[in-house]
Amino acid sequence: MLNKDSRIALYYQLMDIILNDIEVGNLKENTKLPSERDFCEKFKISRATVRQAIAELEKNKIIYKIQGKGTFIAPKKLDQPLIKFYSFTEEMIKLGKNPTSQILDFSIINCDERISNTLNLDILSKVYKLVRIRLIDDLPTMYETTYLPTSIFPNLTLDILKEKPLYTILKENYNIKFLKAEESFFPILPTEEEASFLNVSTYDPSIKIQRVTFSSEYIIEFTESIVRGDKFKYKVILDADNSTF
Repeated sequence: MLNKDSRIALYYQLMDIILNDIEVGNLKENTKLPSERDFCEKFKISRATVRQAIAELEKNKIIYKIQGKGTFIAPKKLDQPLIKFYSFTEEMIKLGKNPTSQILDFSIINCDERISNTLNLDILSKVYKLVRIRLIDDLPTMYETTYLPTSIFPNLTLDILKEKPLYTILKENYNIKFLKAEESFFPILPTEEEASFLNVSTYDPSIKIQRVTFSSEYIIEFTESIVRGDKFKYKVILDADNSTF
């Protein structure tokens, strides 16, 4: 219950109660939050106090509103630890999610200077360009553009890409053994096109991830992903055993 004698503001105490109910599972993802009247009657507080708590939770994307239907609990951010090479599809399955992809474009292009430098190819070498929307439980979460050298992956087709995840294709169809990947992260605002496909606004913070993937012999992939900032958080594990202090 709320402590009206406390120096902690009532709206903040209400926020804490709601957050705790979410944490322990009393309020589950995408379920409807009790109405303002319900909160007022249960805690004997004003509607203004309830609205302030709701506004703060919405600002922090803990909840979301649907016009005419009410206020709902937002899905938790997916926690992606960065400690080893990972596959988006495999990691989402481990979390109990249903990952899918929609292919927006698949074509062969001449790589420009940036792509040739990244993939260690001659300028104007042929590369596949694969543009996808990555979805989790049917929710768009990532706008992804991948470049693959045609010389390493001959005869890759759209039909093959529709059959199974990309990394599975590279392993099974081309006997690729992944050595490592290097990733760089940048805070950005999405473009109009990216925002449209991700169902966000151009003012919603996002994360740009650049990944370069290596096999024992080649650089095999360059991928740029625009990730919804409200759906993902990335965690780096720092090992004290290898520290310099």
